[in-house]
Amino acid sequence: MQISVRVGDMLREPADLAVLAMFEDMALPPALSGLLEPGDFAGKAKQSLLLYPRGAAVPRRLLLLGLGKAGSLSLDGVRQAAALAAQKAQDLKVAAFSFALPASMSLAAAAAGQAFAEGAELGLYSFLRYKTSPSESADVTAATLFVDADADLFQSGVAVGLAVSGGVALARDLANGPGNDITPTALGETAIDLGERHGFRVTVLDKAQLTEQGFHGILAVGQGSAQEPRFIVMEHGSAAEGAPTVCLVGKGITFDTGGISIKPAANMDDMKMDMGGAAAVLGAMQVVGELKLPLHVVGIVCSAENMPSATAYKPGDIIRTLSGKTVEVLNTDAEGRIVLADGLFYAQRYSPAAIVDLATLTGAIMVALGPHAIGMMGTSQDLADRLAAAGETTSERVWQLPLWDEYRDMMKSEIADLKNTGGRFGGAITAGGFLSAFVGDHPWVHLDIAGTAWVERATRPYYARGATGIGVRLLVELLRGYVG
Repeated sequence: MQISVRVGDMLREPADLAVLAMFEDMALPPALSGLLEPGDFAGKAKQSLLLYPRGAAVPRRLLLLGLGKAGSLSLDGVRQAAALAAQKAQDLKVAAFSFALPASMSLAAAAAGQAFAEGAELGLYSFLRYKTSPSESADVTAATLFVDADADLFQSGVAVGLAVSGGVALARDLANGPGNDITPTALGETAIDLGERHGFRVTVLDKAQLTEQGFHGILAVGQGSAQEPRFIVMEHGSAAEGAPTVCLVGKGITFDTGGISIKPAANMDDMKMDMGGAAAVLGAMQVVGELKLPLHVVGIVCSAENMPSATAYKPGDIIRTLSGKTVEVLNTDAEGRIVLADGLFYAQRYSPAAIVDLATLTGAIMVALGPHAIGMMGTSQDLADRLAAAGETTSERVWQLPLWDEYRDMMKSEIADLKNTGGRFGGAITAGGFLSAFVGDHPWVHLDIAGTAWVERATRPYYARGATGIGVRLLVELLRGYVG
């Protein structure tokens, strides 16, 4: 979508659809007061009313869109309003729309412009590439944002928002894609394509190279599948003074049957999204490349397919991971932490200022936090605080859980260094305790996105059923915070 920003009066400019965003109890422009009756529109958040001005204003159609109370407007309120406006334009088969924010809005111009672009783009997202008949939905190709001042700041924010929404769309496409197409090999090819387009270095290790170098965690999880595992490294920039190194590590299980500890049949088809963490890392790296952030960012994807077969790893096996630490397998459906063990240990070689891993890791986090918060735990409070602040800005919010030594102790094995599950109780935290054994002394935070990576219904206007692309906006906001 092309989004331009103008200073001016939207009601005096031609448009097939103009969207006037209003706070509660905000007075309508006098020219519009005769178009509706008292009580028709109160400005409550997400309330809308379509009007036909018929000469009272220049636009052919006017959508009144509520923002709620003036003092309560957040960036996500702008994001959601933009999504609703774009969807209304699509419903009306309008190719372009105008949108005016209230002059009294107190949000920073660049941040509001970014939120508007993200909402407008992501509100129109759909996954239709496997449909053989053309979509009946109209394409919305342009929007004009009307503001009262600071057009350049709004436009700079729009540029960032368009880049970020592109990364989210990539992550959604990957997680929505079927396991027969989105394989570990395909993730490697996606990384190579991103590197070629954005100029960062990409390394993809195949099965022979993984074997030679000792990535036995990833190899064990993938050994039951005909799809060979891949370990993917994307490196943007280089370590330098003033350019801290941040490693992003994503779980990339492209389909998870549970392996020998097989999952129930119901809803197993959704397990194509068990690479949501990897999708977020790939999406974030696309944005990093487009924005040319002056940082050293290393994106790491640990990818395999977890299948039952005569060659699959099994309960009772002991695996020697890349770090040399051994893991007793009690449940083959706790595979994500095993592939991440290799990825997190590998990240240490960059002496990073921060390591952040993302994984659809546990059902326990879904029980604890539901679909509205990302579970967070780690070894660095500073990094956790940065992520919490980024979560509030992006509305990809995190909730910190404790990671005390007692939880780590629950993952100790009697016959190996670690076991891959600590039982039912505190399952999300004990999984984090397992991962903490592979990060050394480097600042690290683990994000369990199992409850937020996939929705059965759109819980926000810029979501659609399926993959949310969660993590991309959060990671980009975190990284931009290091730039200052």
